[in-house]
Amino acid sequence: MIRTRFIAVALVAALASPAAALGTSAGEVTITPMATGLEEPWSVAFLPDGGFLVTERDGRLTRFGTDGTAARIEGVPDVFAEGQGGLFDVLVPRDFGERSEILLSFARPDGQGGGGTAVAAARLEGDRLTNLRLLFTMNVMSASGRHFGGRIVEAADGAVFLTIGDRGMGMPAQDPDSHIGKVIRLTRDGGAAIWSSGHRNPQGATLDADGRLWTSEHGAQGGDEINRPEQGKNYGWPVITYGKDYDDSPIGEGTGKPGLEQPLHYWDPSIAPSGHVIYSGRLWPDWQGDHFVGSLKFSYIARMDPDASGPGGWAEERIEAPETGRVRDVREAPDGSIWFISVVEGAVFRMAPAATE
Repeated sequence: MIRTRFIAVALVAALASPAAALGTSAGEVTITPMATGLEEPWSVAFLPDGGFLVTERDGRLTRFGTDGTAARIEGVPDVFAEGQGGLFDVLVPRDFGERSEILLSFARPDGQGGGGTAVAAARLEGDRLTNLRLLFTMNVMSASGRHFGGRIVEAADGAVFLTIGDRGMGMPAQDPDSHIGKVIRLTRDGGAAIWSSGHRNPQGATLDADGRLWTSEHGAQGGDEINRPEQGKNYGWPVITYGKDYDDSPIGEGTGKPGLEQPLHYWDPSIAPSGHVIYSGRLWPDWQGDHFVGSLKFSYIARMDPDASGPGGWAEERIEAPETGRVRDVREAPDGSIWFISVVEGAVFRMAPAATE
């Protein structure tokens, strides 16, 4: 068994660290470090035994146990770790107890200096992945290090949604035969079909209580979006957008066009959204149904209330603390607490009501 010593020590130190207090609209919360010493962490997922998995963009996957140990997982597929590429999301499916299988999304190298977004499944046996099998690779590879998307979420029927960005190319997001700028619906036997199109770079994906898919995606200069992708629909990029290019020039044909879907919310200026969860209300009943989205650019967690109006569509509360530096992922844990990843801190944090600590 190979142990990642510096992370294990950091985990023990994190669990012994005092929680920081922060005021919010639902009362005071505490923010507690759960794992530190990470290098560009990307995703966190919970195991049935109370442990959790964390991916790091350079290709590392680590298993954290309830006993304060951390183990580097062997057998992770090679990744194209250029630009924004690398190891992305980790998914623990609902049937993990029967199959011991997890899913990983990553930028897969093409052997020619490029890569593309892919998904693999493997059995997690102790500190090793076995029976690794490739479920999907996008059909256009590129040397570009931009806009891989990379979020995976399990659908209500056991299928898997994968988000893919436009790889910095723009118009291929409108090509019905290209995987660029699409949400893909996968089955774990290797089936794949385009679900929706016209996406720039979705790096947040989640289901609501009714099993509907929601995504959050990066715009250019302005125009970050929250969408509810539906099968066969087109979400506009780059034909319509609420953003503009980085040289302040307009993009596409404006903010609306018949046949193209409008976002449910947009941000201007951009917050660079990454990570997305719709809260159950378990520990904070007032937040039931609210969307929590990480901000990479402004380093906060956005609590979005779809029942209240605000700029861009919905009302926003900014949950901001020293621990929220470049929030990459946001999750609801089985106990109802909210966990998030800070790239700046190289850490995973747990947020809970102060009264429960």
